Amino acid sequence: MNTHGFRRYALSLSKAEIEVSAEQVDGTWVSTLLSPPTRSSPADPELVDEALSLFGYTVDELDPLLPPRRANAGTEHLVLPLNTRDALKRMDYDLDEGRRFMEKHRIGTVAFIFREEERRFQARNAFAIGGVLEDPATGAAAAAFAGMLRDLQILSDGTFVIHQGEDMGQPSRIEVTLTETPGAPVSVRGRSSVIV
Repeated sequence: MNTHGFRRYALSLSKAEIEVSAEQVDGTWVSTLLSPPTRSSPADPELVDEALSLFGYTVDELDPLLPPRRANAGTEHLVLPLNTRDALKRMDYDLDEGRRFMEKHRIGTVAFIFREEERRFQARNAFAIGGVLEDPATGAAAAAFAGMLRDLQILSDGTFVIHQGEDMGQPSRIEVTLTETPGAPVSVRGRSSVIV
């Protein structure tokens, strides 16, 4: 973006088309991604049990108001909302076992979420299939989660914020904006880092 400046960039992924726009705000690069269409469905109880075992959680630590779901905005994610911030802090697992789990179930990340306020969430995204324990900022998972919230009629429109990466020492802030239209693309916005 440094090379080409402020503009919109159409990107073709293996399974989706997305659009990213770039701008400078107070001297900082900010990118906004327009996701592919979203969809979500209830997570199979056996899949949830397998994931909880892998990550060392119990069913009692899940948020009773936000059910586990498979969510997609171009990539499949397993979303497991937790009922306390302390539970989220404890997220840990074996990288090789995590990669096998994600490959077996065709999942891009396992997204653990804690709802701090109505429109503010904390997140940790296990990304073993990408070769790392955790991703500090996951726009695709944020978009999929927004679609999930809309499908569940928990948040139907407007903007909410996801804080991710705090527990790994790489904090990020992701703003997500959605409309009421079921399955419609959502907007994901955040600061960009220069990659050299």
